[in-house]
Amino acid sequence: MDKREHLIEIATNLFSERGFENTPLSAICETANVSKGLIFHHFKSKNGLLREIFMKTTKLIVEINTTKSENLSPNEHLTELLESFFVQLKADKLFFQFNLNVIVQPSTREVLNDLIKERSSFILRETKTIFDKIDAPNSLVKSHMFIAELDGIALSYLSIYEDFPLKQIKEHIIKKYSKQ
Repeated sequence: MDKREHLIEIATNLFSERGFENTPLSAICETANVSKGLIFHHFKSKNGLLREIFMKTTKLIVEINTTKSENLSPNEHLTELLESFFVQLKADKLFFQFNLNVIVQPSTREVLNDLIKERSSFILRETKTIFDKIDAPNSLVKSHMFIAELDGIALSYLSIYEDFPLKQIKEHIIKKYSKQ
């Protein structure tokens, strides 16, 4: 792993654990054992580092949402997306925690506003494409509800309930959407 990727990984972990506002560049430098100059060389600023991390997490979300759906029914496509979401949610809590933290905090939301809108538009567009095949007249509403449901599951799992029944919820939601 090169130094740039190492900085991104360290900063993602620290921003996830402490929050963006509570993580000074000095903490990132100390943890990564690098100078502030190296951070400024690669990212120009703390906000630049945040934007880079967000773009990297967006790339992962695009990969999760990009499936080989040509041979899948819309319901199978939804099931595949849900399987991927739950695997990723369980495997990479820090990734989801980071996203949750930066989207809900006004200061980071301001820095990332254009990227958040771009990501949200992509997710909605991809989801709506599936629901267009299931129930075209209601596809926009169903897409928003589907996305909100997954956001609520992630929020509950990451920050509200310690004993969140993730496996059972996964089974229930897959059953629910496989019948659409």
